Amino acid sequence: MVGVAACGSVSSIKALWETRIQRRREEEEERRRPSRGGATGRLSVRVWEDRAVLARLREKLQTEDGRLVLRIEQEEWKNLPACLVRFVQVQEWQIHRTGLLKVPPFICSFQNLLVLDLSRNAVTEIPQQIGKLTRLRELLLSYNRIRVVPEELGGCESLERLELAMNRDLKELPDQLRNLVRLQHLDLSMNDFVSLPDCVVALPALQWLDMGGNRLQQLPDDIHRMQMLQTLWLQRNELQILPENISRMSRLDTLVLSSNRLRDIPSLMEDMTNLRFVNFRDNPLIVDVSLPLRTEDGEDDREMFGRDFMLTYIQEARKRNYAVLSAHRLHQTDEDQPRHDLVQLGPSTA
Repeated sequence: MVGVAACGSVSSIKALWETRIQRRREEEEERRRPSRGGATGRLSVRVWEDRAVLARLREKLQTEDGRLVLRIEQEEWKNLPACLVRFVQVQEWQIHRTGLLKVPPFICSFQNLLVLDLSRNAVTEIPQQIGKLTRLRELLLSYNRIRVVPEELGGCESLERLELAMNRDLKELPDQLRNLVRLQHLDLSMNDFVSLPDCVVALPALQWLDMGGNRLQQLPDDIHRMQMLQTLWLQRNELQILPENISRMSRLDTLVLSSNRLRDIPSLMEDMTNLRFVNFRDNPLIVDVSLPLRTEDGEDDREMFGRDFMLTYIQEARKRNYAVLSAHRLHQTDEDQPRHDLVQLGPSTA
C-alpha cells in the first residue's frame, strides 16, 4: 500500500507541473500574438515601423574612401529616428536639404564619427552632447538657423574644420572654443558678428578664416596673435580702419577687404612680403591711385593685382603726407620771419 500511495503522489505532482507548463506556454504565445489594439499591438506596429525605417537607412549607407558614409539628400527627414543608433559604426554623415530641424541628442553614440555635415537644413540648435565626439574632425552646419553655439563644442578636441556660414542671427561664440587647438579652418561668414571673437584670435592652429558678410566695425589690436593664419576674408563688413599690428601677421598671404569703409591703408603693410593676394576694391580710400592697364580687354583689374595697388597706394600716400608736411613747415617758417615792410616808429619821429 505504501508503494501505491507513493506512485499516486508522484503522478499527481507530475500532472500539476505539466498543467503549469502548458499554461505558461499559452500565456507566452498570447503575448507574442499580435492583437488589434492595446499596448501589445502598438508595440508590434512600432517594431515593424522601425524595421521599415532601418531598411530605408541601410539604402543610404555607402562606403567611400574606406569610410562608412550615411548620405541623405533632397528628401524629407525633419527628424532622425532613434533607431539610427543601430549604425554607430558610421564615420561620416552627409545630410543635405532634408529640412532637418535639430541634431539629435543621441549623436553622442557615434563615437567613430569623423565628419558631421548637415549643411542646408533648418537646424536651430546644437545639442550639448556634441562635446562627447572627441574624434570629430569636421562639423559643417552652414545655411541653417543656429543662433547659439554651446560651450560643450569646445570638447571636440580633434576638430579641424568648423563651418557656420549663413546662419544669419549667430553673433557670438562661447569662450570655450579656444580649446579647439587643432582647428585650422573656420567659416563664420554671413552672420551677425560685430567684432572678431577673442576665442577665435586665440586659436593656435587657425590657418583659414572667413568673416565676410558680417557687421565688423574694427579688428582687434592684437590680431597679430593669429600667427598661423594664411587666409583672411573680411569682405562686405563695416571696417573703417586697420590696426597697425596686421603687418606682423607674417604668414598671411591672402587678405580680402573689398566693400568696407576703409579710408586708408597702413604704411607698415608695405613690409608684408608674404602677402600675395589682397583686395581693397570698393572702399572710400582718400588717395586716388590708378595703375597701368594690364588686361588685354583694357580693364583696370585691381582685384587681380591688389598687391601692386596696395604698394602704389602706400607710396602715393607717403608722397602726399610729405607734401602736406613740407607745406606746413614752409607756412610756419613764413610766420616766424620778421615783416620788413613794417616801419617801427620811435620817440624821435613822434
